[in-house]
Amino acid sequence: MSFASILIFFIAGAAVVVAALTASRLLAPHRPNPIKLSTYECGEEPVGTPWIRFNTRFYVIALIFLVFDVEVLFLFPWAVNLKRLGLYAWVDMAVFILILVVALAYVWGKGDLDWIRPKDSSTGSKGGL
Repeated sequence: MSFASILIFFIAGAAVVVAALTASRLLAPHRPNPIKLSTYECGEEPVGTPWIRFNTRFYVIALIFLVFDVEVLFLFPWAVNLKRLGLYAWVDMAVFILILVVALAYVWGKGDLDWIRPKDSSTGSKGGL
């Protein structure tokens, strides 16, 4: 019986999405032209091919930031309830923060926080990622 309400909720959600997309298709003006279909609409002329290789360092640093940012979110509710939770919660969070510090030291020591990695003098190649 309770699964029926969940199914109805998902069907209603899908219906709202389909209705919004259909209304957008029917009501929005559709007048394509070469300028609107160009790669940039900001007034800059495209230079070169759009198929360039991005350094994976951007993605690695973004993922590291997200991991640490989400972990820091756990500190707020802990800090708000610290007096009520007592010494056990303080020790528990101290261990949690210690793990975060060790992880940050590992990432920093590995050089994954550097935008540009120096070439390894022994092998002559870039290390890591």
